[in-house]
Amino acid sequence: VQLQASGGGLVQDGGPLRLSCEASGRTISNTAMGWFRQGPGKEREFVAAINWSGAGTYYADSVKGRFTISRNNAKNTVYLQMNSLKPEDTAVYSCAAHKTSLYTSRSYDYSYWGQGTLVTVSS
Repeated sequence: VQLQASGGGLVQDGGPLRLSCEASGRTISNTAMGWFRQGPGKEREFVAAINWSGAGTYYADSVKGRFTISRNNAKNTVYLQMNSLKPEDTAVYSCAAHKTSLYTSRSYDYSYWGQGTLVTVSS
């Protein structure tokens, strides 16, 4: 499966942004999906995950209450709605397809990765 993330850009402190991750090659409707990010000079970190149906979601503490992950299986697409963005959210955001239908926060549980989209939050 190929994953293409889009929607990144420059946004002001406190602003919103919505990322999309479109899958091609095969359906992801039976696969959990996740978003990860890597900030400048930082290691990759987990952001959010969603199970195959969309009924279950999980967030990193740093984004809980501000970010919302969702999916549209008919469109083979996963989204990340980011509100109240902070400068520390600046990073390259990548989507990933899990090995199973149930989410985890561990990057090694994800078998397919997209190239990522850059989000820059200005203060």
